[in-house]
Amino acid sequence: MNSRKMITTALLIALVTVTTMVVNVPLPGVKGYVNIGDSVVLMAGLIFGPVVGGLAGALGSSLADLLLGYAYWAPWTFVIKGLEGFLVGWIILHMPKGKAASIILGTSLAALVMVIGYFFVGILYYGLGPALVSLPGDLLQGSVSVILSVMLWRPLKKYIAS
Repeated sequence: MNSRKMITTALLIALVTVTTMVVNVPLPGVKGYVNIGDSVVLMAGLIFGPVVGGLAGALGSSLADLLLGYAYWAPWTFVIKGLEGFLVGWIILHMPKGKAASIILGTSLAALVMVIGYFFVGILYYGLGPALVSLPGDLLQGSVSVILSVMLWRPLKKYIAS
């Protein structure tokens, strides 16, 4: 990894952390929260690829958990959000370039992985009932993040590429 890519990755990790911390709504039942940090995770994978997306998701999101007092979620977040960022970047690499359908499919599948991951960890921590209660919040978070990233990827990629 060259120095430019390392700096970009570090900035994206910081941006994921800040975005997650600034816009978050606590969820009852599972002692978690809904945020829009996933938008940045998805954008990192879309624009910079699976490695940068995975690192931004894993490190940025788990750092936000630690700073917000959700340390017990941080290891799970590291895996779930890292997989989310990596997956969207990997899918985009293997789909037709620049096609809206590829972007929508990649972001949707990655967000679905996030929702399913948190659902199963919620069951592990709190049981099925509370995990089901948190499911609509996670689905909303994933959906909003998909919509934001699909809307913003082309203008941001164009700006970053120039």
